[in-house]
Amino acid sequence: MTNTQDILTQHIYPLLPPHLSKILMAVPVSLLAKVTEIRIRANQPLLLVLGNHDVMIDVFGQATSQSQAYYCTIQDLLKTFQLLCKNSVYAFEPELRQGYLTIKGGHRVGLAGQATAFNGTVKTLTHISSLNIRLARAIPGCADIILPFVIDSVSRRIYNILLISPPRCGKTTILRDLIRQLSTGKATLGIVGVQIGLVDERSEIAACENGIPSIDLGPRVDVLDACPKASGLLMLIRSMAPEVIATDELGRAEDAAAVREAIHAGVSVLATVHSRTINELRERPYIGELVQQRMFDRYVILSNRLGPGTIEEIVDSRLEKIVYVCSNEVRECG
Repeated sequence: MTNTQDILTQHIYPLLPPHLSKILMAVPVSLLAKVTEIRIRANQPLLLVLGNHDVMIDVFGQATSQSQAYYCTIQDLLKTFQLLCKNSVYAFEPELRQGYLTIKGGHRVGLAGQATAFNGTVKTLTHISSLNIRLARAIPGCADIILPFVIDSVSRRIYNILLISPPRCGKTTILRDLIRQLSTGKATLGIVGVQIGLVDERSEIAACENGIPSIDLGPRVDVLDACPKASGLLMLIRSMAPEVIATDELGRAEDAAAVREAIHAGVSVLATVHSRTINELRERPYIGELVQQRMFDRYVILSNRLGPGTIEEIVDSRLEKIVYVCSNEVRECG
């Protein structure tokens, strides 16, 4: 079976109504292998996202037109939501407030519907009308282009790296492989394996089961699963003495403060953030201040222009271009 088929069989089909699973099982293998997201919307066509485009699916699992597509029902949404929450919505309220659930295997399920708010803060989501099942994959080697630029050739220190991209551009997948390769070591680049502490707040990077990673991150990684980033970063520095600390999706004031403290403690930081460009990021509160203060040595800008994980450029702390990637060609830029 393909990797996607394994993922669907083990992690996704058990969370879907049987007739939806049956439809997806009938999708041609060649199409299924490209699936990155499954979109289920009330009274709308069943949709498969394939990188930077999507297809509608009919009741026989075939790509089709909107008029011939299988239209998901409110009952489809309700049953799937119940299975996701294991029939205990209250137990998942902390995740629902964030608009997503992370399921076994590190796959994230985004949700939309009617929000219940209190004092201007979302308490939970009810009457779910949309589900976006985002498939998490380990893609060994996807960070190969970046790897030569993450280590100082003189001091052998791992640089502070920030991966920047909009959603659905592969930054978590690339971060995962970067962690794996640095943990394992790369003799051809003179990189020996380093001790890495990972704060996996959303349980997406390591896909831990009972605290143990189910995805290969190499032999030198310690994971704090489902732990808030800010407190987790400092906990790992104190308890596990990492040379490198890694985490996903910086954004809050406390995230920026923890990153700053880690760097001042002499620990290298690998992280990701949502943004289209560095200039946009510089204008954001908290994380933008880290850019302005040159806390990161390298910025890796990603897109899905040539598919998820397209590395547009790598720039240094002074925002001077170092590498430009186009049509799979890597060229040095002064």
